This record gives sequence, C-alpha cells and structure tokens, in this order.
Amino acid sequence: MTTLEDLLKIPRFSDLKLLTNPTKANTIVESIEISETPDVANFIPKKIFLLTTAMVYKDNQQELITLIDSLKEQEAAGIGIKVGRFIETIDPEVVAYANKINFPVVQVSSTQPLGAVLHQLLNYLWDTKTEQLSYALDIQKRFSNLLIHDVSIARFVADFGKMINTPVILLSPYRKVIAHSKHFTQTSKPAEYYVEQLITKYANWNEDSNTSFMIDDLNREPMQIAGFPVTVNSYFPHYLLILNPQQVPYPMSEFAVEQACLVLSFMLYKNQKVQESLDFLKSDFLGQLVEYQQAPHQSKRDWLDLGTNYGLKKSTQYQVVYAVCSQTKTTATKIKYQQEESDIAFQWLSEALPPRIKNISIFKVKNTNHLAILIQSKVDDLEKILTELSLELTEKLPITLTFALGNSYETVEQIASSFIEAKTAYEEMLTMTDVVLTHGYHPKGMKSLFEKMSLEDIHYFCETTLKELAYPVEDSFIELRKTLQCYLSFQCEISKTAKEMYLHRNTIKYRIDHCAKILGKSIQDPTNSLNLRLALELSERSNQHQ
Repeated sequence: MTTLEDLLKIPRFSDLKLLTNPTKANTIVESIEISETPDVANFIPKKIFLLTTAMVYKDNQQELITLIDSLKEQEAAGIGIKVGRFIETIDPEVVAYANKINFPVVQVSSTQPLGAVLHQLLNYLWDTKTEQLSYALDIQKRFSNLLIHDVSIARFVADFGKMINTPVILLSPYRKVIAHSKHFTQTSKPAEYYVEQLITKYANWNEDSNTSFMIDDLNREPMQIAGFPVTVNSYFPHYLLILNPQQVPYPMSEFAVEQACLVLSFMLYKNQKVQESLDFLKSDFLGQLVEYQQAPHQSKRDWLDLGTNYGLKKSTQYQVVYAVCSQTKTTATKIKYQQEESDIAFQWLSEALPPRIKNISIFKVKNTNHLAILIQSKVDDLEKILTELSLELTEKLPITLTFALGNSYETVEQIASSFIEAKTAYEEMLTMTDVVLTHGYHPKGMKSLFEKMSLEDIHYFCETTLKELAYPVEDSFIELRKTLQCYLSFQCEISKTAKEMYLHRNTIKYRIDHCAKILGKSIQDPTNSLNLRLALELSERSNQHQ
C-alpha cells in the first residue's frame, strides 16, 4: 500500500514538488495515468495519480478547479501538472482551492518528460506490488503448512504475530479474547487491557469493515490498532486486532492480512461444524428423554448413564430453563439471522453460565432456534443471575435473551416435566404485553382449558349448569350459592360445611336440597360435582372481567 507521500520522499522523484499541504498527501496510489482530457475523471478507476501538461487550461487556469473537483469525487490520489510547456506557473488560486478540499497538487519540472515520469513511477509501484505479492504468497505457504498440520487457533495466532513481529489478538463476536500472540506474556498488561479500552472508547464500531483505532499503550501514549473482520457467520463476525500496524516490517501488505483472516475463517468454521455435530447428538438426547418420559408404561432406563456424555449428573435438584432470543420487526423474517443469533447465545451461555451456576448442561432444542438449560444444583437468585446475563450480552451485541423457568424436581425422570413447564412459561411470555426477561411457570388447573373461550360461551355454560345460582342478585340465591360452593369444597360433607359456615347441620342440609331442586340434578354425582365446581369458578372469574 503506497501513498503519494511515500513516492515524493524517494530521491529519484525529487523533481516532483508538492504545492499543497504535506499532511494531506497520504492518499493511496495504485496506478499512474497521463491525460489531457477535461472529463478524464469519468474514465479512470479510483486511487489514480494523474499526470498532465494542462494544455487545455493554458488560457484559463480557473477551469482546473472543475477538473480537481471531478478527480476528488472519483477519489483520485492527486494531480501532477507539468510547468514550462503550456503554463509557466500554477495559479495560486488553484493551489489554494486544492488545499481547501484536501486534494494534493504536484508540480512536475519542465525538464522532466511526462512519459519518463510515468515510466519511473509505474516501475516503482510494480516493484512494490511484486514484493508485496511475493511476501503474501510466502505467508500463504506458511499458513498452508499450519493448516495441514491441523494446529490450534491459539498456535496459529501466535505464529502470525511472530511472522509480522507485532502483537495480534483474535476476538469472538461478543468481544472476548479467544487467542493472542506471545507478545502479551512479556508485558505487565494482558490482551484484555487493550480490548477493554477499545470497547469503552469505540462502543459502536462497525465490525463489518476494516477499521483503525487510537488507544493508550502502557505508558499512556497514543497507540494505533488496526481491526479486520473474520467472517465465519453472515451477521456476527469475529475480529482480528493488530497492534502498532505502522511498525510491521515492510512489505506487510493488506493482502497478507486478508490471507490470515481467510485461514482463520476456515479454522473457525471447521471448529463450528465439529461442534454442531456434537450439539446435534446432545439435542437428540434431550428430545428422546422428554418424549420417553412422557410416554405411558415406559420401562426403566438409566438416564444418568446414558446422559453422562451430555453433562447429566446425579443430583437432588433438576430444573429446566427455556432460553430464546427475542425478535424485532426487522429480524422476525430473517431465518439465517435467527439461527446465527441462537448459535452466538449458545456460545455465550456456555462460557458465562458455568462460573455462576454449578452443574449445568445447555442443549439446543431440536428443530428450533431455542435453547434448554438443565440446572442440576440448588441456585439462589436464579432469575437475578439470568437477568444479569441477558443484560451483559445486550451490551455487547444486539441480542436480547429471555428465559422461561420450569419448576425444580428431585429425580432425573422428572426432567421432562420441568422442560414442558419451561416451554409453557415461554408460550405465556409471548402473550404478555409487558416485556420481561424472565418468567416462571405457574400451574393453572382445569380452568385454563377455558381461557380461549369467549365470555358468551362461558356465560352459557355457567347458566345452563348453575341456573339461578350462576349470577345471583337476590340475597337468598347468593346465600345458596355460597353454601353450595363451601359444600363442594369440603367434598360434600355436611358437618365440615356447617362448621366452616357457623350454621346448624339441618340448615346446610336444607340449603343443599334446595340447590338440588333448582339445578335439577344430584349434587353428589361425580360428573355433576365436577361441572358445578368448574361453573362456580368460571362464573366468578367472568364477573370480574365485566
């Protein structure tokens, strides 16, 4: 990567005089062109240094400003104008305008033929490119040898840092240090020291493109870091950081770094696919465990022995937590995004949960992007821990994790019950208007079967079952309803009902007989008793919703 400033410092190009601000001559030069055409900007690629005699502008140099504007828009590296043939000197107003828009203007001596200048500049650029390419190919060969020998990512990053003789750090999508070169073992600060500065100072950096940062070194002096995305997934890349890139020995080309990123992408992708095959077996085991434990008349199986490889342990407490990434309107239709988001959440939980909760195992729920966390120990403040984890991840990535909790059970055979409860709690979360990060399962009983019924249907059921006792207004019917409700709650025992209501047994018997006449059915009949209990509960609840 050669800049115009680099070219002008070379002794053989001492006849080229920079007329504009020297600090603005750091434009990248990829090629050189000669042209006398006023609309040349329409026909050249970016990063071109244009040579011209300005023949067209000999009578009106002010029109050079239009040419400079068009070259600036095309991201040209600068313009070199030969003096002494068509124009004697370059108009100071033209130079002042170029300075204003930060566009380099170079004066070419009258003694230098433009063709010779073009040839010399191109030779230098071509030699540089050849050297860079040779260096990059050498690095590629060394990378290939490392791949053939199946080295670890940590070893690869360490070797790459040694090759370019500067510290290197590889970050996960949620900016955790995965590997770093050996430079950090010789300093008083670990790699995390620099990463934390980076996160604090550049909280919203764009990880999809190459970026340069300025942070402080150990002596509180400014230090540059170059960042390069390492693409394994489409939406959440890893990140390769190179400290003090300006000190990298020449010719460390950007192509060589791209090769390193490419190899890292391959290694990370390979590791991801190996992990996915293990996760699939683990997911399949969870599915079998839940389905088998729900099936009637199942034979005894040693689930602890079968699940040893999947993190199952002997315990007196088993609880399942259902974890799901919340979707926004933008991501709700992006299937690939949801899958990658779930994978990142799985990795995050696998690293962040074990230090806080003992004896956990995390499963991917089959045929979904959901996760199931099996907790096999007693945990205080579980909801608080899960909320903190969710908030920590949201600070690092645009991912919001929500957790639905099943109840805790004492045996392995009851894991399925906790799983079903956790999944039910998650489904309840989908219907909630308030956004919550955690939600526990609460048993509802038989009346939950009627939750989706309309009020009209509930009223009809209650009125046909309870008659005048469904929604009583008169005091006598209200008292009869209370007595019936108490009588049923005490399993149709008159003595207990009388004691509860502070009434004589005969009074209770009279009222129950009166209720039976109104209802036209036996209250003691099991089927009638069930319907009456349900109707009493539903009529009370429907009254509250009116």
